[in-house]
Amino acid sequence: MKYLIILNDPPYGTERSYNGLRLAGSLAKDENCNVYVFLMGDAVSCAVAGQTTPNGYYNIERMLKAIS
Repeated sequence: MKYLIILNDPPYGTERSYNGLRLAGSLAKDENCNVYVFLMGDAVSCAVAGQTTPNGYYNIERMLKAIS
């Protein structure tokens, strides 16, 4: 199966990107699944290296790297 997950919210401030990456991570564990994540708009900043994670949030950069 192939999955495309499109994110367009910033990495912090809402949970939409976090939830999308959680879903992508879960799907990627299945060797029969190909998962693609497309970052657009504010979500592009999810891929910025060396992010400072605000208190109470997961590190989005690390979550994104785990999928690739």
